[in-house]
Amino acid sequence: MLIKRFGDTKAKQRLCLITDAQHLLRDPPQGTKEDQVDTIADQMKKHDIKMDCIVFRESGVQHNSVMDENDRLLYHFRDRSVAKVVQVDTPTALLGALKTRNVLPVTIFRGDLEVSSTFKIKVWAYKKTSEEKFPTLKKYSDKAPPSDQFASHEVKVDYEYKSILEPDTVVPPDQRIKGYLYGPQVVPISSAEWEAVKFKPEKGVKLLGFADRSSIPRSYFMKDVNSFVPEPGNTKAIVAVSALARAMQEMNKVAILRCVWRQNQANVAFGVLTPNISSVNNVPDSFYFNILPFAEDIRDFPFRSFSSLPPSSQPTEEQQEAADNLVKMLDLAPPGREEILRPDFTPNPMLERFYSYLDLKSKQPDANPPPLDSCLRRITEPDPDVINYRAPLIQNLGKSFELKENPKRKKARTQERLAYTDPDDQAKSSENNAEKATAADGQAKKPEDPYAEKARAIEVLFPSTEKVGKIGDVNPVKDFEAMLAERSSSIWVQKAIEEMKKYTTNLVQNSLQGDYYEKALECFVALRKACIIEQEPEEYNQFVTKLYERLKKVDDVVKFFQLLSSKNVLLICKEEAPDSDVTEEMARSFFMKTEISSE
Repeated sequence: MLIKRFGDTKAKQRLCLITDAQHLLRDPPQGTKEDQVDTIADQMKKHDIKMDCIVFRESGVQHNSVMDENDRLLYHFRDRSVAKVVQVDTPTALLGALKTRNVLPVTIFRGDLEVSSTFKIKVWAYKKTSEEKFPTLKKYSDKAPPSDQFASHEVKVDYEYKSILEPDTVVPPDQRIKGYLYGPQVVPISSAEWEAVKFKPEKGVKLLGFADRSSIPRSYFMKDVNSFVPEPGNTKAIVAVSALARAMQEMNKVAILRCVWRQNQANVAFGVLTPNISSVNNVPDSFYFNILPFAEDIRDFPFRSFSSLPPSSQPTEEQQEAADNLVKMLDLAPPGREEILRPDFTPNPMLERFYSYLDLKSKQPDANPPPLDSCLRRITEPDPDVINYRAPLIQNLGKSFELKENPKRKKARTQERLAYTDPDDQAKSSENNAEKATAADGQAKKPEDPYAEKARAIEVLFPSTEKVGKIGDVNPVKDFEAMLAERSSSIWVQKAIEEMKKYTTNLVQNSLQGDYYEKALECFVALRKACIIEQEPEEYNQFVTKLYERLKKVDDVVKFFQLLSSKNVLLICKEEAPDSDVTEEMARSFFMKTEISSE
């Protein structure tokens, strides 16, 4: 039918066969069924016709001799290189197997893989994967009259550049120059200057060295994957690539490359080359290439360890096991079950939804978006089979973690963290609360929730008002904690620390024979705790260091630093705050220097 309809056309012709292949085929009038397949395949190859064959069989279907024979005939088309056969078992996979278009591979690089100055391999580089982007939408104009059949309805945008001094005069292109803001000034840079300073690397792919495969995690891979294959028809290149790839596979190594795909390319790509050993006789070995990030591209997010929390806040073994099982449940390829959402047979739900709605709007311009299709719903929503299969793990997770209502917790958070000392002190405090809660008749009342009690007390003691912002002499520590609790803007924490540093400095400088040292010590302890919690260790360390350097010749001040050392109020070290540059040994040696200088 295709040959009769189109004949010898240069357009690409494609057949799409969707079948369950479960029924018996009738015998041809002449020859065998294999001969008939060969005849059809010869004609398809002659007229450059390709076929996509999708065999749809739901899971649980028992195979028989008829199905085996049909599969053998369909795979015979594939062996003749005129068809691609895919087997699917769900409607979602069937939707994904229906490819709307085929993208022909185009090389991004053809040249030498330079291992050394005397060892070069001819290779071609293709894109292995590519991001499927949303279709670009063009502007449409309805200004043309309906009777104009040749109207393109195209919208063209043009820009005019005018001088500020002469708003009515258009500046021609030869009188324009690009300007770049540098502070309040605009710096003009001509195209000739840009060309003079532009980086112009030479085209080529150079091997910089080898590394252990374990030293480069997959999380470092960026952008698309490329495939390096030996130059087609070049026997020496095929042998060289195969020898290099198999040696790297045997030694568990990867190669680091510097790639410039085109002459005078604007940037240079650094990446890792991973061997890909072929399992098919007529397909040569190759490499996969992944872009690696530069130092500026990596973002490290340090999180506090559970070990820094009090024992009461650390997870139990049961809770840790429940959390581990939840992570394992999210695996799309669980042991003993088929992989869920296989990339080859999973369509992009956004594109499918877009094109289906676009088709509907072309027929019904006022149509609203229809409900989500059941096939797309299985992609975008959790699989109910997996949820039911793992229901005991989800229930166990809920039982392992007890949730309590915590009213006004956000407002009291900073004071509660500052008030924390030791688990032993918490235990003593809870015992005292229990004793106070004992009734006169000897029966103990149920103690109130400590968090709610503390939140009410903090709200009364440290009201969050706009008047909060100064540290007084009556209770400077409480004033400081009240400023930390004020979170109306991002500057309150820094403002509180600065105010506390000024107040503490005045106490130390104006102290006569150590009469303000006890109050200054309390302020130092509060400031140190706040800088640890707010992750500002350098603020405290620099403050203490500069204060000592400025007042180290005053005998009373040296005695105050000795008091800090005796109370173990040291510099903030790395063990307490990861952002600190001070080790524990350096923190202790600083106060030892103060003692030596006083002697």
